[in-house]
Amino acid sequence: MAPFKSHALRRAAPPLLAALLCNPLSAQESVTVTGQRVGSAAVAGFGDMPLARAPLQVSVFGAGLLADLGIGQLGGLPRLDASVGEAYNADGYWSSLSVRGYALDNRYNLRRDGLPISGETAIALANKDRFELIKGTSGIQAGTSSPAGLLNLVVKRPGDDRRQVMLEAREPGSALAAIDIGQRLGAQGDVAVRINASFERLNPPARNTKGERSQLAVAADWKLSPQTLLQAELESSHQRQPSVVGYSMLGSAVPTARDVDPRRNLNDQPWRQPVVFDGDTASLRWQQTLAPDWQLTVHAMRQRLRTDDRTAFPFGVYDPQTFDCGTLCDRYAPDGTFTYWEFISDNERRTTDALQLTLAGRFATGELAHSVQAGVLGSRHCGRFQDQVFDIAGTGRIDGSLVTAPSAGFTDANTDRDERSTEWFVRDAIALGASAQLWLGLRQVRLQRSAQRTSPDTDSSQRATDFTRDATTPWLALAQQLDAKTLVYGSWGRGLETDVAPNRSRYANAGTSVALASTQFEIGLKHGTETVEASLTLFDIDRAQTADFGACGATDTCERRVDGSARHRGIEAAWIAQAGAWSWNLSTMWLDAERRGSAQAGVNGLRPVNVPQSTLRAGTEYRISTVPGMAMSARLAAESDRVVLPYDQSVRIPGWWSLDLGARLRTEWLGAMWLWRAGVDNAADRRAWKEAPYQFGHAYLYSLAPRTWRVSAQVNL
Repeated sequence: MAPFKSHALRRAAPPLLAALLCNPLSAQESVTVTGQRVGSAAVAGFGDMPLARAPLQVSVFGAGLLADLGIGQLGGLPRLDASVGEAYNADGYWSSLSVRGYALDNRYNLRRDGLPISGETAIALANKDRFELIKGTSGIQAGTSSPAGLLNLVVKRPGDDRRQVMLEAREPGSALAAIDIGQRLGAQGDVAVRINASFERLNPPARNTKGERSQLAVAADWKLSPQTLLQAELESSHQRQPSVVGYSMLGSAVPTARDVDPRRNLNDQPWRQPVVFDGDTASLRWQQTLAPDWQLTVHAMRQRLRTDDRTAFPFGVYDPQTFDCGTLCDRYAPDGTFTYWEFISDNERRTTDALQLTLAGRFATGELAHSVQAGVLGSRHCGRFQDQVFDIAGTGRIDGSLVTAPSAGFTDANTDRDERSTEWFVRDAIALGASAQLWLGLRQVRLQRSAQRTSPDTDSSQRATDFTRDATTPWLALAQQLDAKTLVYGSWGRGLETDVAPNRSRYANAGTSVALASTQFEIGLKHGTETVEASLTLFDIDRAQTADFGACGATDTCERRVDGSARHRGIEAAWIAQAGAWSWNLSTMWLDAERRGSAQAGVNGLRPVNVPQSTLRAGTEYRISTVPGMAMSARLAAESDRVVLPYDQSVRIPGWWSLDLGARLRTEWLGAMWLWRAGVDNAADRRAWKEAPYQFGHAYLYSLAPRTWRVSAQVNL
């Protein structure tokens, strides 16, 4: 592995690794890569096939583990896996993640019980049982998506009767109350219901960002017969909170994180408003056993989102009269001043519908045994927006000392979107004797996408685009079981994304879609026993990129087309072990990411922005024998440096490390089972830039949260 660039990290890591690592296994909730503790994952696409025998890497994060670490939103998942990173992951906004250096596309890379949803919202977690992350090979599961992988949210289903209450407090003033109630009904218990409800007062370390979050979810199972199961669920959530905006470069310099107060939020003007997320999701699933080895599943889902997106947004240094920014368009001024823009986009409405029919079963052709899934997925997404305000308000300063008046409120057009897709798929796991297996997957997709502006703009048109595209994304793998505990495999697959040339007069190919293909290779080794899980993976992902060519200043002088690719090659290693009273967890990734094949001067060989070359997540838990039910834990996160600017590799934020500590006590009291938790995040109160996203054409910097204490109590009645 390439060394971490932070000298402090190199000095600190050896002793920390020796004594204080990560909180791996909480109440048998695990971060799983080889599949001994979690039998299968729906997102893998091969039914109940054990992960230990699957030729791909899937991490499974259980709800108990997230509770131990105080993680209440998807943005906390980078704390658990070295291959998962931050990608403009701002508090108070929707979570944005990356996997293997590629950003997950919030419109196409999220699934809920296997069906596509939009991640352009704050996703409530109270009714989520676990999170399944398939790394790479996304073409096998999605007609179009980033090659990073897919994140599947698995909803809690009814089971045994349960009565659970949880209370949590976090400094400086956040508080959570949640209930989880399950009940079987009827003489035979054929009907089961589960209710999850939560309310949270949000008061994070960033000042003046108080808000609230709530959720109510109901899930029901009805066993109509031994062969028929009907499942339904409904969820409604609400979040209202000001978002946290980023710092930036000061002229040509990256400010030192030690000189910046991580509790200061630059989105703190008298006229700023909170971001409001409201979401409703409902699904219905019918499972019918046709024969002992065959099952038909019909699964439908609707997600309806409403968002009021508002912020006081720092962006460059602009002249309010001419809108000229000189050389400070993508950063703040050397003296720490910047331009405040007022952004208001109210009543954003996003609706996603999905319907999937799947037939799964087993059969044999001669000496070959097949495990097959085949089906069709139809989905539709509709985004409706209003004209938005994005107007200069005044001048701000990074110390928060300048107060400005709101903008004049001039509006600009937004963009409505309509998308439909029909995906036919087949997957076959073929047993080649007792120890080898061939895996084949094929997905045929038809995409229909259109967009138009909400009102005429400077081109005196609504710049509508409309295209249809057909594509096929194949995937294959060969796995060899070396022994009962060890698997080696190799896989290859293709993925698809689309771009479109804007329908503006300067584009010679205006409104034309551009296919962005990705190719993915992977070689992996898995080893799993009752006490040890380990994996080693080599991956190579090549993803096409687009760019504009030509003068682009007059009619028909510009063309958007494919311009080389971004190639990410790397090594992932993971290890989970239990030895007596100790549990250990380690994951690490080394990544070589670069642009190649570009026709633009100075682009080839560049490392992408906001992508560390090496990452580490490691930890330990010790169960104290003299205090039954008590365990102490620690976890270490560390990353190398990140590039800040897409055109200048010399500008970087340094590597960093952070240490979290925790304790858990399970005890019986008053006739009930109690689970007490306490923890401190960033125990050393480190000051560092955790990520440097280049977003909206601007360089931003986000700092580590300061040291934060948390406690919780959970009772099972």
